[in-house]
Amino acid sequence: MGHEEKEGLWKEFTKGIIVLNPIFVIVLGLCPTLAVSVSIDNAIGMGAAATFVFLGSNIVIAALMRFLARIFPKELLMRVDKIRIPIYIVIIASFVTIVDLVMHGFAPALYASLGIYVPLIVVNCIVLGRAEAFAAKNGVLASTLDALGMGVGFTLALLLLSTVREILGAGKFYGYLVFGHGYPPMLIMALAPGALLTFGLFMGLFRFIKTKRGKDEHL
Repeated sequence: MGHEEKEGLWKEFTKGIIVLNPIFVIVLGLCPTLAVSVSIDNAIGMGAAATFVFLGSNIVIAALMRFLARIFPKELLMRVDKIRIPIYIVIIASFVTIVDLVMHGFAPALYASLGIYVPLIVVNCIVLGRAEAFAAKNGVLASTLDALGMGVGFTLALLLLSTVREILGAGKFYGYLVFGHGYPPMLIMALAPGALLTFGLFMGLFRFIKTKRGKDEHL
């Protein structure tokens, strides 16, 4: 593997962290993000679940589309292409079901905390968007790195939001007191307005970083 190829694969992995962060740049999947980012426990659990689904669905979809392109004539492949979205959803739903059952069996407290948002990964725009925009058009290795990068970016976004909201909204970090028992929690940070405010500030920061990087590259 040449240097340029390695650099290209590295870019596929890192793009989802800042340049194409699924939350702060692409701005997809905000419903579960804003709902569960009240604590770091929730952020880690949802991030791990989503990353598993990203990874599994991207690999299977990339491999399946490459396989179909080899065995089917072009005319038949065009017919299959018309039902590609239902195919993607079935694949994604299979991995979500695995996550749902494993989390329910081995982490019932986390499962109860995340609630309906674990099954709703099936219709998460980020997962379906990467399947349609990337995995279906690229090889397995590139799709794997894309999934990992998007999963890391999604998890980091959740951690940033939940860290700010948990510290300000509960006076705690990962369950441990930060400001002592005398700190009056900012309850708004545990509610929807606090989630939107925190999200907006981080989105502005990411846009600033992306713009600055773009300017530096042209110097």
